[in-house]
Amino acid sequence: MDVTRTQIPGVLLIRPKVFGDHRGFFCETWSRREFESHGLGIDFLQDNHAFSAQAGVLRGLHFQTPPMAQTKLVRVTRGAVFDVVVDLRKGSPAFGRWEGFTLSAENHLQLLIPAGLAHGYMTLESDTDFLYKVDRFYSPEHDGGILCDDPDLGIAWPAISPILSEKDTRLPRLKDFVSPFVFG
Repeated sequence: MDVTRTQIPGVLLIRPKVFGDHRGFFCETWSRREFESHGLGIDFLQDNHAFSAQAGVLRGLHFQTPPMAQTKLVRVTRGAVFDVVVDLRKGSPAFGRWEGFTLSAENHLQLLIPAGLAHGYMTLESDTDFLYKVDRFYSPEHDGGILCDDPDLGIAWPAISPILSEKDTRLPRLKDFVSPFVFG
């Protein structure tokens, strides 16, 4: 796999090796040995699968607070998304900054998102399957989020009318959030 560092410390764009021929393709999407060879000793505990029927479904920006903060490894197996991370770690040189990536079934890209970042995505195609691994179990008591259209963040979401859950429309803005995350 090829690992590319992004502008936000700890966020990695991962390109697995894809072997294709006239029958289709094969790729290894996660290997403890391969990740450890890149210094990534992550003990994933749970796999999640989200399906979105329409283009424009926007999920996020979500996170879990300590001690249940999650590292995520995300990918798309059908369709495409615009995936966004926001650094919420106090002391980070990228605190309050966002970065976006297009992940698709076609490009096979994966994103490793460390704990302390808010995460969200917008589907770019109908019938999109979004899969992700986490290193902590889901905990409703530690569930949190930041408003996806917070003007202080200025995220350049694709020009698609967003389809949001009611919960996601009521999330706080970054300026009203007291971060429990510490960089480093």
